[in-house]
This record gives sequence, structure tokens and C-alpha cells, in this order.
Amino acid sequence: MSSGNVSSNQQDTLHYYRITIAGYGGETAYIKVSKKAYEFWNPVIEEGDGDGDAVEYCLSAENGDFEFEDITEVPLEAQFLLNDEEGYSTAWYDAPGEFAHIWGAAVDHAWVTVEKIDSSEFDATHIEDVIDGEDLTDIYQRVGDETNWETELFEEPEEGTVTYPQSGDYVFQFISAEKGTFFESTIETKSLFDPNKLRFVVGEAPSGEDTLFSVKYDGEDLENNGEDTSGKGYSAYIWEQ
Repeated sequence: MSSGNVSSNQQDTLHYYRITIAGYGGETAYIKVSKKAYEFWNPVIEEGDGDGDAVEYCLSAENGDFEFEDITEVPLEAQFLLNDEEGYSTAWYDAPGEFAHIWGAAVDHAWVTVEKIDSSEFDATHIEDVIDGEDLTDIYQRVGDETNWETELFEEPEEGTVTYPQSGDYVFQFISAEKGTFFESTIETKSLFDPNKLRFVVGEAPSGEDTLFSVKYDGEDLENNGEDTSGKGYSAYIWEQ
């Protein structure tokens, strides 16, 4: 794969492809909380009318203007968004006890489109669809079957990319669910597009869900230039590891 400026003669030999990955996923914060916070929030989420009050706390802790449904207040020991040293509460995506923060498409709910286009420009003209909205997991299975599993399109992220809770930790998970385009990049190559050269970097989130972190083609990391998602709602969970 090549990039940068090329001569007019070389330009004629290049092929351009736009890779898009869309679907469902989101932004998730994993926050280590105290046992007392767990003991307060666990029944609120599990035994009440759902996670509404936990979501309300996460969304409104920064300004302190709460509209709870089933609880009247959050005791000090359960305010895990409170920054004790600074004396104020943070936003959910900047929690003092956060040990992992993940954004990306859920592998089981993502589909891939590869279009051949006439240039690397933003407004390039579409020529043809090479992959037309195929499920990410189906591409993985298809290429694996076709190559007798000599080629596996999923790669694990580098060690240390994700931090996981330890046994006995109390974990609060806050999710901003999103739908839309999670990845878009344009490649230029002197040969026709080869799906066997794709690699999807997939990691397991602390909650166990496989998430797409990045994409490679022909051994090179692709820059993501096309994030365009819309929020579909919030949810909260809590557990003892």
C-alpha cells in the first residue's frame, strides 16, 4: 500500500477504496467503586425499577441537579463521581475510579462496506461496491473458510490496551449506546482490493463484549476519518468481579 504524492503516470495505476464500518456500539466507562457504593447501587439497579436513578446520577452529578424516581439522595460513600481531593463531582466519562474507557462498534452488531472510488478525495465518485454491508463476523468466517483458516482477520490488541478488574473488585459500568458509522478510511493500492489483507483489531471489554478497536490493511494501521454516530440511550450496571 502506498500513500503521498505520486506522478501522473503512477496515478493511473492506483486503485482507491473506502472502507466503512457501521452498526451499534458506544462509549463505555468502567469505574472501580467501593464496597459501600456497590451495596447502595446494586439494589437500586437490580431490585428497583431499573437503572434509571443510576443513569440520572451519572448524567447529573457534575451539576448536582438530580431528578430521581425511586431514591431521594445518594449518600456520600456512594458518590463515586466525587473527586475528594478537588471537592467536586466529575462527569461520568472522567470518573476518579475509572480503569477502562472504551469506544467502538460491537463486533456482533457491525457491518462492513468497501467501495471502489475514483480518488482519495472526500467527494470521490463511487465506482462499485466490493463488499456491500456484510456482517463483520460473516467476513471473518468467510475468509477463514476460504483459506482453511490460514488467514484469520481478527487480531488481538496490544497487551495493556485494556485494563481488566481483579477478583473482588466492585465495578460500575456506564454505557452511552450509539448507532452509526464507527470507522471510515480510504486506502490507495496498486493492486485490486484483497479482503485477505484486512485485519480487524478486536478486544474483549471488561464486561466480556468483543469490541472493534482499529482496522489494518496490508499490515498498515488505517486512520479513522469517519466517526459519525448518534446516541441511542444510556444504561448502567454494577457487579462484583
